Amino acid sequence: MAPHFNRKGLNLKWLELFQICARKGSVQATAQETGLSISTVSYHLKSLEEHLGVNLLDHARRPVVLTPKGQAFLANIDDALLAIRKAQTEATAGDVAEARHLRIGSIEDLDSDIVPELASHLSSRMPGCDFLYHTATSHEVIEMLRNRQLDMGITTSPPERHRDLQERPLLRDPFVLVLPRDTDQSLPDIVGGSNKLPFLRFSSDLIIARQIEAQLRRLGIALAHQFACNNNQTLMGMVASGAGWTITTPLLFSRAQRFHQQVQLHPFPGKSFARRLSLLATQDSAETVLDLIDERLRASLEAHVIMPSHKATPWLVGQFTLIDPD
Repeated sequence: MAPHFNRKGLNLKWLELFQICARKGSVQATAQETGLSISTVSYHLKSLEEHLGVNLLDHARRPVVLTPKGQAFLANIDDALLAIRKAQTEATAGDVAEARHLRIGSIEDLDSDIVPELASHLSSRMPGCDFLYHTATSHEVIEMLRNRQLDMGITTSPPERHRDLQERPLLRDPFVLVLPRDTDQSLPDIVGGSNKLPFLRFSSDLIIARQIEAQLRRLGIALAHQFACNNNQTLMGMVASGAGWTITTPLLFSRAQRFHQQVQLHPFPGKSFARRLSLLATQDSAETVLDLIDERLRASLEAHVIMPSHKATPWLVGQFTLIDPD
């Protein structure tokens, strides 16, 4: 395609669709994400190429592959589009009361009281805003943020960095042992596997499970298990019935109050380790809205989870705590 001069300026829609197509790898997937027809997406992409006078996409390949010029063009527009989106967001949400749309995802660990209280607070502070709340696993929330299906999310922080997202650490949630009430074996024997009580674990596709398994490997501990589950309440119920023991966190333990009389909580023997809960957001999210949500989450976690846990289990003081925002 021969370069030529075009008096008309670049269309922002062309650039946004090109960016999505480059990420998704197909015109059809781009159409599904944007709600446009395939023909409309194709028209905009063709218009962009004709405007520039270069081929940005190798349309003959599936999935669609960027040409060398397309790769260079994408690298140059990524930061520009981010700056434009951030400017638009700040302009429309400088006053949180004027915000119009907000999509928040959260892990189910907080859906009993923290998220409902957050929803009520945001509704009062942002009366004209349309909210969407979505509950999922941490890796699902992170993926939805990266695909721009959510604006913000409350998740367990994965070990790897997420440079494409903003992160505000919220909570240090240490790993602890939960045993049946009548268990009298020593903690080192239980964790070391020299007992008949089986280890009940979280499903391996969860970030929390990978963090626990990584720590056990570092300690040279290999535990046989008979049961794996992605639901904390089910694990707590199994422990309460005497079916085994598990490794969990104070936050998750606090969500299972109905089983507290049938189980016992202990610190992890040896070197302690913890997961971190964070508020994540897309790079163009408004700082004013982030500040509002961050502040409310911290107040709710302190009042509903941390203080009651410290009162019931004093050895958690200094371990189960909010993370300093600085």
